[in-house]
Amino acid sequence: MEHKLTHGGDWAGYEAEYGAKPLDFSANISPLRLPEGVRAAVVESLWSAESYPDPLCRALRQAVAGAEQANVDWCLCGCGAADLIYRVVLAKKPRRALVTAPTFAEYEAALELAGCKTEHYLLREEAGFPLDEGFLDAVTPDTDMVFVCQPNNPTGRTVSRSLLTAVLDRCREADALLVVDECFCDFLDDPDTHTMKNLLGEYRNLLILKAFTKLYAMAGLRLGYCLCGDTALLDAMRNAGQPWAVSGPAQAAGIAALNETEYVQAVRALIAEQRPRLAGELTRLGFRVIPGEANYLLFFSPKPLLEPLRRRGILLRDCGNYRGLCDGWYRAAVRGREDNQRLIAALEEVLKEGTP
Repeated sequence: MEHKLTHGGDWAGYEAEYGAKPLDFSANISPLRLPEGVRAAVVESLWSAESYPDPLCRALRQAVAGAEQANVDWCLCGCGAADLIYRVVLAKKPRRALVTAPTFAEYEAALELAGCKTEHYLLREEAGFPLDEGFLDAVTPDTDMVFVCQPNNPTGRTVSRSLLTAVLDRCREADALLVVDECFCDFLDDPDTHTMKNLLGEYRNLLILKAFTKLYAMAGLRLGYCLCGDTALLDAMRNAGQPWAVSGPAQAAGIAALNETEYVQAVRALIAEQRPRLAGELTRLGFRVIPGEANYLLFFSPKPLLEPLRRRGILLRDCGNYRGLCDGWYRAAVRGREDNQRLIAALEEVLKEGTP
């Protein structure tokens, strides 16, 4: 029996059905593919594959701390950001948590696994799904943990630093942990104005999630990290899963990736150029497009798109399974110019057809 997948990026299912790889707009991965320096580091690391990987990720944590200008003791690495989401929930064992809707599904999945009651703050569709100041009142003395995605997935909307700092203060008053997911923050036009990492020393109740997955096209290597000034919490998270969470090749890849500064600049420049173009084309076709700021766009279509595009070799993320969204919402990654043009051409064909 085929398992129904929660997330996008199921190229393997498409390949099994059609015998070829699709053009994948369902996963928000760098369109520039894996950097060559990272590829070379992974190959070189295989000479040590007979040894266990460093369970403490010492060299990788040093590299991350240098890149993030953070204390190395504030860094914990994991098998992707998703691994760290489950670890922080299992380590803290919250009784009541707060998440937005829509947002990344793994927050609620991890909370449910731990038996936590999850409360949802519905983002207003008519306003374009922003996080507003009403969220502050949703953080109560009974709240143990809060998740905020910056920028949010799937909307691409950011939260102002002033509002997010106010949420952080409210969480501290409630003795709640604020988990800020910054996995897509580096795709923003000005990441430094949105990151909360400069507050780590002041707020022990702040934990930031980051990943190599999207920016460096390393989804298959599974590597992420979190930053937090509460070292006791990081120790508890380390003990909340198996000791060798990060493979040797993944650790080598992460160290190499942090040296790929020109690659990162090229990715960010490409996204900054292509995102407004793709948004403009989707709007021209009559779709309602949410003004996202990351490397993906959320849009609404009254006409079904998933299967017609799939038959044309293109995967799109159907967002109907996001809490807070209904059928008709889709998310498209921002890719290179030719790929984006191919998507638009396919959509034009679909719109001219009768409803399947």
